[in-house]
Amino acid sequence: MAVLLSVLYLLLFDPARLFRNPAPDFSHLASHCAHVQPIPADSFVARQDTLARTLHELGAAAYIAEPGANAAFYANLSGSAWHLSERPLLFILTPSVDDNNRIVANISVLTPSFEATRAKLLPLPSAADVTYPEWPEDADPYQVAVSAIPGLKSGTIFIDGAMRTFVADGLQKAVGGGHKVVSAPVEVKRLRERKSTEEIEIMKCANEVTLLSIRAAAEEMYIGIHESEARALVANALTSAGLKDVSVISLFGPNAALPHGSGTDRTLAKEDFVLVDCGGSLHGYVSDVTRTFALEDSRIPAEHLDIWMLVWEAQGIALATAFNGTITADVDRAARVTIETGGYGEYFTHRLGHGIGLEGHESPYLRGGSDDIILTGHSFSDEPGVYIEGKVGVRLEDCFYIDENGRPVLLTAGVGAPSTTPWDI
Repeated sequence: MAVLLSVLYLLLFDPARLFRNPAPDFSHLASHCAHVQPIPADSFVARQDTLARTLHELGAAAYIAEPGANAAFYANLSGSAWHLSERPLLFILTPSVDDNNRIVANISVLTPSFEATRAKLLPLPSAADVTYPEWPEDADPYQVAVSAIPGLKSGTIFIDGAMRTFVADGLQKAVGGGHKVVSAPVEVKRLRERKSTEEIEIMKCANEVTLLSIRAAAEEMYIGIHESEARALVANALTSAGLKDVSVISLFGPNAALPHGSGTDRTLAKEDFVLVDCGGSLHGYVSDVTRTFALEDSRIPAEHLDIWMLVWEAQGIALATAFNGTITADVDRAARVTIETGGYGEYFTHRLGHGIGLEGHESPYLRGGSDDIILTGHSFSDEPGVYIEGKVGVRLEDCFYIDENGRPVLLTAGVGAPSTTPWDI
Protein backbone atom coordinates (compact mmCIF):
# COMPACT_ATOMS: atom_id res chain seq x y z
CA MET A 1 0.00 0.00 0.00
CA ALA A 2 2.81 2.41 0.89
CA VAL A 3 4.49 1.83 -2.49
CA LEU A 4 1.18 2.40 -4.31
CA LEU A 5 0.60 5.65 -2.43
CA SER A 6 4.12 6.82 -3.30
CA VAL A 7 3.52 6.12 -6.98
CA LEU A 8 0.19 7.96 -6.90
CA TYR A 9 1.84 10.93 -5.20
CA LEU A 10 4.52 11.11 -7.89
CA LEU A 11 1.98 10.79 -10.67
CA LEU A 12 0.05 13.74 -9.26
CA PHE A 13 2.82 16.04 -8.09
CA ASP A 14 6.13 15.01 -9.72
CA PRO A 15 5.55 12.74 -12.75
CA ALA A 16 8.92 13.64 -14.24
CA ARG A 17 10.68 12.03 -11.29
CA LEU A 18 8.70 8.82 -11.66
CA PHE A 19 9.84 8.32 -15.24
CA ARG A 20 13.33 9.68 -14.78
CA ASN A 21 16.16 7.49 -16.12
CA PRO A 22 17.63 5.89 -12.96
CA ALA A 23 21.05 5.49 -14.60
CA PRO A 24 21.84 8.44 -16.89
CA ASP A 25 24.31 7.82 -19.69
CA PHE A 26 27.46 9.86 -19.15
CA SER A 27 29.59 7.86 -21.60
CA HIS A 28 30.12 10.92 -23.83
CA LEU A 29 32.49 12.30 -21.18
CA ALA A 30 35.00 9.50 -21.83
CA SER A 31 36.23 11.10 -25.06
CA HIS A 32 37.37 14.34 -23.42
CA CYS A 33 40.68 13.00 -22.09
CA ALA A 34 41.11 9.97 -24.34
CA HIS A 35 43.99 11.68 -26.17
CA VAL A 36 45.99 12.46 -23.02
CA GLN A 37 48.97 10.19 -22.46
CA PRO A 38 50.70 9.29 -19.17
CA ILE A 39 54.17 10.59 -18.33
CA PRO A 40 56.68 8.80 -20.64
CA ALA A 41 59.66 6.80 -19.39
CA ASP A 42 62.26 9.31 -20.60
CA SER A 43 60.65 12.03 -18.48
CA PHE A 44 61.05 9.89 -15.37
CA VAL A 45 64.73 9.38 -16.25
CA ALA A 46 65.16 13.14 -16.69
CA ARG A 47 63.59 13.71 -13.27
CA GLN A 48 65.95 11.18 -11.71
CA ASP A 49 69.01 12.86 -13.21
CA THR A 50 67.78 16.28 -12.08
CA LEU A 51 67.39 14.94 -8.56
CA ALA A 52 70.86 13.37 -8.74
CA ARG A 53 72.41 16.71 -9.74
CA THR A 54 70.55 18.45 -6.93
CA LEU A 55 71.76 15.89 -4.38
CA HIS A 56 75.32 16.29 -5.65
CA GLU A 57 75.13 20.09 -5.37
CA LEU A 58 73.81 19.80 -1.82
CA GLY A 59 76.41 17.23 -0.77
CA ALA A 60 73.83 14.49 -0.13
CA ALA A 61 74.60 10.82 -0.55
CA ALA A 62 71.09 9.62 -1.32
CA TYR A 63 67.37 10.31 -1.46
CA ILE A 64 65.04 7.66 -0.02
CA ALA A 65 61.26 7.43 -0.30
CA GLU A 66 58.56 4.91 0.43
CA PRO A 67 55.95 4.13 -2.26
CA GLY A 68 53.82 7.26 -2.54
CA ALA A 69 53.64 10.58 -4.36
CA ASN A 70 57.37 11.32 -4.38
CA ALA A 71 58.40 7.82 -5.41
CA ALA A 72 55.67 7.98 -8.06
CA PHE A 73 57.11 11.25 -9.36
CA TYR A 74 60.64 9.87 -9.72
CA ALA A 75 60.05 6.20 -10.47
CA ASN A 76 56.35 5.49 -11.13
CA LEU A 77 56.22 3.82 -7.70
CA SER A 78 52.90 4.93 -6.22
CA GLY A 79 51.19 3.83 -3.06
CA SER A 80 48.67 1.88 -5.13
CA ALA A 81 51.47 0.10 -7.03
CA TRP A 82 52.92 -1.12 -3.71
CA HIS A 83 50.86 -0.75 -0.55
CA LEU A 84 52.70 0.19 2.63
CA SER A 85 53.08 -2.40 5.38
CA GLU A 86 55.31 -3.04 8.37
CA ARG A 87 57.90 -4.46 5.93
CA PRO A 88 59.67 -1.51 4.27
CA LEU A 89 60.16 -1.33 0.52
CA LEU A 90 62.27 1.73 -0.28
CA PHE A 91 63.14 3.69 -3.40
CA ILE A 92 66.79 4.76 -3.12
CA LEU A 93 68.42 7.21 -5.55
CA THR A 94 72.13 7.96 -5.35
CA PRO A 95 74.13 10.34 -7.57
CA SER A 96 77.28 9.30 -9.40
CA VAL A 97 79.65 10.66 -12.08
CA ASP A 98 79.65 8.84 -15.43
CA ASP A 99 82.48 8.51 -17.97
CA ASN A 100 81.53 11.85 -19.51
CA ASN A 101 81.79 13.59 -16.14
CA ARG A 102 78.03 13.97 -15.90
CA ILE A 103 76.04 13.51 -12.70
CA VAL A 104 73.58 10.66 -13.22
CA ALA A 105 71.13 8.72 -11.06
CA ASN A 106 71.50 5.18 -9.77
CA ILE A 107 68.29 3.49 -8.63
CA SER A 108 67.95 0.79 -6.00
CA VAL A 109 64.81 -0.70 -4.49
CA LEU A 110 65.14 -2.25 -1.05
CA THR A 111 62.77 -5.21 -0.93
CA PRO A 112 61.85 -8.03 1.44
CA SER A 113 63.53 -11.16 0.09
CA PHE A 114 60.31 -13.11 -0.30
CA GLU A 115 58.83 -10.19 -2.29
CA ALA A 116 61.85 -9.72 -4.59
CA THR A 117 60.26 -11.31 -7.65
CA ARG A 118 57.15 -9.18 -7.31
CA ALA A 119 59.24 -6.04 -6.77
CA LYS A 120 61.22 -6.73 -9.94
CA LEU A 121 57.97 -6.78 -11.91
CA LEU A 122 57.27 -3.13 -11.03
CA PRO A 123 57.55 -0.90 -14.13
CA LEU A 124 60.30 1.42 -12.88
CA PRO A 125 61.84 3.62 -15.60
CA SER A 126 65.60 4.02 -15.31
CA ALA A 127 68.53 4.80 -17.60
CA ALA A 128 70.53 1.94 -16.05
CA ASP A 129 69.62 -1.37 -14.46
CA VAL A 130 67.73 -1.08 -11.20
CA THR A 131 69.30 -3.04 -8.35
CA TYR A 132 67.22 -4.81 -5.71
CA PRO A 133 69.02 -5.24 -2.38
CA GLU A 134 67.05 -7.82 -0.44
CA TRP A 135 66.53 -8.28 3.28
CA PRO A 136 65.45 -11.59 4.81
CA GLU A 137 62.96 -11.60 7.65
CA ASP A 138 65.64 -12.06 10.33
CA ALA A 139 67.79 -9.15 9.07
CA ASP A 140 67.74 -5.40 9.73
CA PRO A 141 66.30 -3.88 6.53
CA TYR A 142 67.80 -0.49 7.27
CA GLN A 143 71.33 -1.86 7.48
CA VAL A 144 70.77 -3.47 4.09
CA ALA A 145 69.47 -0.16 2.71
CA VAL A 146 72.46 1.79 4.01
CA SER A 147 74.87 -0.75 2.56
CA ALA A 148 73.40 -0.02 -0.88
CA ILE A 149 74.45 3.65 -0.70
CA PRO A 150 77.95 4.29 -2.07
CA GLY A 151 79.84 7.30 -0.71
CA LEU A 152 77.82 7.51 2.46
CA LYS A 153 80.92 8.41 4.46
CA SER A 154 80.74 11.95 3.13
CA GLY A 155 77.04 12.67 2.79
CA THR A 156 73.67 13.25 4.39
CA ILE A 157 70.65 11.12 3.46
CA PHE A 158 67.55 13.05 2.40
CA ILE A 159 64.22 11.31 2.93
CA ASP A 160 60.69 11.92 1.72
CA GLY A 161 59.01 14.23 4.24
CA ALA A 162 56.00 11.89 4.30
CA MET A 163 58.08 8.87 5.30
CA ARG A 164 56.73 6.97 8.31
CA THR A 165 58.56 7.73 11.55
CA PHE A 166 59.64 4.16 12.29
CA VAL A 167 61.30 3.92 8.85
CA ALA A 168 63.13 7.23 9.29
CA ASP A 169 64.23 6.16 12.79
CA GLY A 170 65.46 2.84 11.45
CA LEU A 171 67.57 4.54 8.80
CA GLN A 172 69.04 6.97 11.32
CA LYS A 173 69.97 4.13 13.66
CA ALA A 174 71.58 2.24 10.79
CA VAL A 175 73.84 5.13 9.74
CA GLY A 176 74.79 5.98 13.32
CA GLY A 177 75.37 9.30 14.98
CA GLY A 178 78.00 10.42 12.50
CA HIS A 179 75.49 10.95 9.68
CA LYS A 180 72.19 12.74 9.31
CA VAL A 181 68.91 11.42 7.97
CA VAL A 182 66.73 14.48 7.34
CA SER A 183 63.66 15.49 5.37
CA ALA A 184 64.50 16.69 1.89
CA PRO A 185 64.98 20.49 1.75
CA VAL A 186 63.08 22.98 -0.38
CA GLU A 187 65.53 22.58 -3.28
CA VAL A 188 64.39 18.97 -3.60
CA LYS A 189 60.71 19.58 -2.81
CA ARG A 190 60.43 22.16 -5.58
CA LEU A 191 61.40 19.58 -8.19
CA ARG A 192 57.95 18.04 -7.75
CA GLU A 193 56.09 21.18 -6.76
CA ARG A 194 56.84 22.94 -10.05
CA LYS A 195 54.90 21.15 -12.76
CA SER A 196 56.19 20.45 -16.26
CA THR A 197 54.22 21.06 -19.46
CA GLU A 198 53.41 17.33 -19.59
CA GLU A 199 52.00 17.41 -16.10
CA ILE A 200 49.98 20.55 -16.72
CA GLU A 201 48.36 19.01 -19.80
CA ILE A 202 47.21 16.00 -17.76
CA MET A 203 45.97 18.24 -14.95
CA LYS A 204 44.09 20.50 -17.36
CA CYS A 205 42.15 17.61 -18.82
CA ALA A 206 41.45 16.04 -15.41
CA ASN A 207 40.03 19.30 -14.06
CA GLU A 208 38.13 20.11 -17.25
CA VAL A 209 36.38 16.75 -17.33
CA THR A 210 35.62 17.06 -13.61
CA LEU A 211 33.77 20.30 -14.27
CA LEU A 212 32.02 18.77 -17.28
CA SER A 213 30.95 15.90 -15.02
CA ILE A 214 29.42 18.29 -12.49
CA ARG A 215 27.51 20.01 -15.31
CA ALA A 216 26.26 16.72 -16.74
CA ALA A 217 25.16 15.46 -13.33
CA ALA A 218 23.45 18.78 -12.49
CA GLU A 219 21.20 18.35 -15.52
CA GLU A 220 19.79 15.23 -13.83
CA MET A 221 19.14 16.90 -10.47
CA TYR A 222 15.76 18.19 -9.35
CA ILE A 223 14.00 19.72 -6.38
CA GLY A 224 13.43 16.87 -3.92
CA ILE A 225 16.54 14.87 -4.81
CA HIS A 226 18.58 13.55 -1.88
CA GLU A 227 22.21 14.48 -1.27
CA SER A 228 23.16 10.82 -1.65
CA GLU A 229 21.44 10.65 -5.03
CA ALA A 230 23.25 13.77 -6.22
CA ARG A 231 26.53 12.33 -4.97
CA ALA A 232 25.90 9.10 -6.91
CA LEU A 233 25.15 11.06 -10.08
CA VAL A 234 28.41 12.99 -9.88
CA ALA A 235 30.43 9.88 -9.02
CA ASN A 236 28.88 8.06 -11.98
CA ALA A 237 29.79 10.94 -14.29
CA LEU A 238 33.37 11.12 -13.03
CA THR A 239 33.83 7.38 -13.44
CA SER A 240 32.29 7.45 -16.91
CA ALA A 241 34.76 10.23 -17.78
CA GLY A 242 37.62 7.82 -17.07
CA LEU A 243 38.82 9.26 -13.77
CA LYS A 244 40.00 6.94 -11.01
CA ASP A 245 39.79 7.17 -7.22
CA VAL A 246 36.85 9.56 -7.48
CA SER A 247 35.58 11.43 -4.44
CA VAL A 248 32.40 13.50 -4.13
CA ILE A 249 30.93 15.76 -1.46
CA SER A 250 27.34 16.84 -2.15
CA LEU A 251 25.61 19.18 0.29
CA PHE A 252 22.35 21.10 0.15
CA GLY A 253 21.32 24.36 1.81
CA PRO A 254 22.46 24.72 5.44
CA ASN A 255 24.35 21.41 5.30
CA ALA A 256 26.94 23.16 3.11
CA ALA A 257 27.83 25.41 6.06
CA LEU A 258 29.96 22.50 7.28
CA PRO A 259 32.61 22.48 4.53
CA HIS A 260 33.14 18.72 4.59
CA GLY A 261 29.58 17.71 5.30
CA SER A 262 27.14 16.96 8.07
CA GLY A 263 26.37 13.29 7.57
CA THR A 264 22.67 13.84 6.84
CA ASP A 265 20.89 13.05 3.60
CA ARG A 266 18.90 16.22 3.06
CA THR A 267 16.40 16.54 0.24
CA LEU A 268 16.85 19.58 -1.98
CA ALA A 269 14.44 22.42 -1.28
CA LYS A 270 13.76 25.28 -3.69
CA GLU A 271 15.56 27.66 -1.33
CA ASP A 272 18.72 25.52 -1.24
CA PHE A 273 21.97 25.88 -3.07
CA VAL A 274 23.62 22.66 -4.24
CA LEU A 275 27.30 22.39 -3.29
CA VAL A 276 29.37 19.74 -5.08
CA ASP A 277 33.07 19.31 -4.31
CA CYS A 278 34.65 16.50 -6.29
CA GLY A 279 37.62 15.12 -8.16
CA GLY A 280 39.46 12.08 -9.39
CA SER A 281 42.79 11.12 -10.87
CA LEU A 282 44.04 10.91 -14.45
CA HIS A 283 47.38 9.13 -14.95
CA GLY A 284 48.02 9.75 -11.26
CA TYR A 285 47.28 13.50 -11.28
CA VAL A 286 44.38 14.71 -9.18
CA SER A 287 41.56 17.12 -10.00
CA ASP A 288 39.58 19.25 -7.54
CA VAL A 289 36.57 21.39 -8.49
CA THR A 290 33.76 22.84 -6.36
CA ARG A 291 30.57 24.45 -7.54
CA THR A 292 27.78 25.97 -5.49
CA PHE A 293 24.82 26.36 -7.82
CA ALA A 294 21.07 26.69 -8.19
CA LEU A 295 18.71 24.66 -10.35
CA GLU A 296 16.34 26.25 -12.82
CA ASP A 297 13.43 25.84 -10.39
CA SER A 298 15.36 27.10 -7.36
CA ARG A 299 14.25 30.18 -5.43
CA ILE A 300 17.41 31.25 -3.65
CA PRO A 301 17.06 33.97 -0.96
CA ALA A 302 18.55 37.33 -1.92
CA GLU A 303 21.09 37.26 0.94
CA HIS A 304 22.41 33.91 -0.22
CA LEU A 305 22.75 35.18 -3.77
CA ASP A 306 24.73 38.15 -2.44
CA ILE A 307 27.02 35.75 -0.57
CA TRP A 308 27.55 33.76 -3.75
CA MET A 309 28.58 36.90 -5.63
CA LEU A 310 30.96 37.90 -2.82
CA VAL A 311 32.67 34.50 -2.89
CA TRP A 312 32.88 34.71 -6.69
CA GLU A 313 34.51 38.14 -6.40
CA ALA A 314 37.01 36.85 -3.82
CA GLN A 315 37.96 33.94 -6.05
CA GLY A 316 38.67 36.27 -8.96
CA ILE A 317 40.68 38.74 -6.89
CA ALA A 318 42.79 35.93 -5.44
CA LEU A 319 43.54 34.59 -8.92
CA ALA A 320 44.53 38.06 -10.13
CA THR A 321 47.00 38.33 -7.21
CA ALA A 322 48.79 35.02 -7.76
CA PHE A 323 51.78 35.84 -9.96
CA ASN A 324 55.31 34.45 -10.02
CA GLY A 325 57.19 35.90 -7.06
CA THR A 326 54.11 36.55 -4.91
CA ILE A 327 54.10 35.34 -1.28
CA THR A 328 51.40 32.70 -0.85
CA ALA A 329 49.99 34.44 2.24
CA ASP A 330 49.31 37.54 0.15
CA VAL A 331 47.00 35.60 -2.15
CA ASP A 332 45.06 34.23 0.80
CA ARG A 333 44.86 37.74 2.22
CA ALA A 334 43.50 39.23 -1.02
CA ALA A 335 40.52 36.86 -0.92
CA ARG A 336 40.06 37.29 2.84
CA VAL A 337 40.00 41.10 2.68
CA THR A 338 37.34 40.91 -0.04
CA ILE A 339 35.06 38.76 2.11
CA GLU A 340 35.81 40.82 5.23
CA THR A 341 34.86 44.00 3.36
CA GLY A 342 31.59 42.35 2.37
CA GLY A 343 30.81 41.73 6.04
CA TYR A 344 31.33 37.97 6.18
CA GLY A 345 34.99 37.69 7.22
CA GLU A 346 34.30 35.59 10.31
CA TYR A 347 32.62 32.97 8.12
CA PHE A 348 35.61 32.37 5.84
CA THR A 349 37.05 29.73 8.14
CA HIS A 350 39.71 27.87 6.13
CA ARG A 351 42.78 28.68 4.04
CA LEU A 352 42.26 29.86 0.49
CA GLY A 353 43.88 26.90 -1.21
CA HIS A 354 46.34 24.06 -1.45
CA GLY A 355 48.90 22.82 -3.91
CA ILE A 356 47.70 20.04 -6.20
CA GLY A 357 49.32 17.48 -8.49
CA LEU A 358 50.05 13.85 -7.68
CA GLU A 359 48.31 14.54 -4.37
CA GLY A 360 45.02 16.31 -3.84
CA HIS A 361 46.62 18.43 -1.12
CA GLU A 362 50.35 19.13 -1.39
CA SER A 363 52.75 21.96 -0.71
CA PRO A 364 52.90 24.87 -1.06
CA TYR A 365 49.64 26.18 0.42
CA LEU A 366 47.78 29.46 -0.03
CA ARG A 367 47.31 30.36 3.63
CA GLY A 368 47.93 33.11 6.08
CA GLY A 369 51.23 32.90 7.90
CA SER A 370 53.04 31.25 5.00
CA ASP A 371 56.16 32.80 3.49
CA ASP A 372 56.39 30.39 0.53
CA ILE A 373 57.01 32.07 -2.81
CA ILE A 374 54.85 31.30 -5.84
CA LEU A 375 56.96 30.22 -8.81
CA THR A 376 56.36 29.29 -12.43
CA GLY A 377 54.97 25.76 -12.58
CA HIS A 378 53.28 25.87 -9.19
CA SER A 379 49.64 24.76 -9.14
CA PHE A 380 46.99 25.55 -6.54
CA SER A 381 43.31 25.40 -5.72
CA ASP A 382 41.54 28.75 -5.37
CA GLU A 383 38.54 28.08 -3.11
CA PRO A 384 37.20 30.87 -0.92
CA GLY A 385 34.03 30.20 1.01
CA VAL A 386 31.44 31.58 3.41
CA TYR A 387 29.88 29.19 5.93
CA ILE A 388 27.05 30.35 8.21
CA GLU A 389 25.98 27.35 10.27
CA GLY A 390 22.28 26.65 10.20
CA LYS A 391 21.78 28.89 7.15
CA VAL A 392 24.01 28.55 4.11
CA GLY A 393 27.41 27.53 2.80
CA VAL A 394 28.99 28.74 -0.43
CA ARG A 395 32.34 27.64 -1.89
CA LEU A 396 33.71 28.04 -5.41
CA GLU A 397 36.85 26.20 -6.41
CA ASP A 398 38.94 26.11 -9.56
CA CYS A 399 42.57 25.07 -9.71
CA PHE A 400 45.19 27.11 -11.53
CA TYR A 401 48.87 27.00 -12.46
CA ILE A 402 51.52 29.63 -13.04
CA ASP A 403 52.48 29.67 -16.72
CA GLU A 404 55.87 30.31 -18.32
CA ASN A 405 55.17 34.06 -18.25
CA GLY A 406 54.53 33.97 -14.51
CA ARG A 407 50.77 34.46 -14.86
CA PRO A 408 47.95 32.44 -13.23
CA VAL A 409 45.86 30.33 -15.61
CA LEU A 410 42.80 28.29 -14.58
CA LEU A 411 43.10 24.58 -15.29
CA THR A 412 39.37 24.68 -16.11
CA ALA A 413 39.59 27.67 -18.49
CA GLY A 414 39.31 25.36 -21.52
CA VAL A 415 35.71 24.52 -20.63
CA GLY A 416 34.58 28.04 -19.78
CA ALA A 417 35.48 28.49 -16.11
CA PRO A 418 35.00 30.34 -13.88
CA SER A 419 31.28 30.48 -13.18
CA THR A 420 29.64 33.89 -13.46
CA THR A 421 26.24 33.30 -11.80
CA PRO A 422 24.76 30.60 -9.53
CA TRP A 423 22.93 29.22 -12.58
CA ASP A 424 26.14 29.11 -14.64
CA ILE A 425 28.05 26.00 -13.60
